[in-house]
Amino acid sequence: MTSTFSTPRERIDRVRARAWALQVLYRWEAGGGGQTLRDALVETTTNRRISPRRLPYVRLLLTTIDEHLEQIDERLREALDNWRMERLAAIDRGVLRLAAAELLYLEEIPPRVAIQEAVRLAEQYGGSESPRFVNGVLDALYRSLLAEAGG
Repeated sequence: MTSTFSTPRERIDRVRARAWALQVLYRWEAGGGGQTLRDALVETTTNRRISPRRLPYVRLLLTTIDEHLEQIDERLREALDNWRMERLAAIDRGVLRLAAAELLYLEEIPPRVAIQEAVRLAEQYGGSESPRFVNGVLDALYRSLLAEAGG
């Protein structure tokens, strides 16, 4: 499958932007929700240097999540089997939200790429069961999207 992102550099930038977005989501959740995602991003970029090539995609992901958090969480709840969002590890919840934002709202990202990249984030930052769990939840979400589209 070819991606709409033609160069390896663009793909690498998106991979790393997802990791930065996950860190911002984690910071936001660790703050108890007392700040906005935008505030968490400003705080992160004040303390850490995110490449200017990656920052636009970090912003796009976080803005998409911020604008659609209720819908994203509702769709994830529907895909979770015997789990509650509140009981998930913060990293797993963040990875799921990032991928769900891509699946639901960012049409330029192929669904399989969104899922594959989420599994990689779960491998890198989550627990030992995270990759399999994330894959299962996102696969269920993707299947429900296909069913809704009639495919």
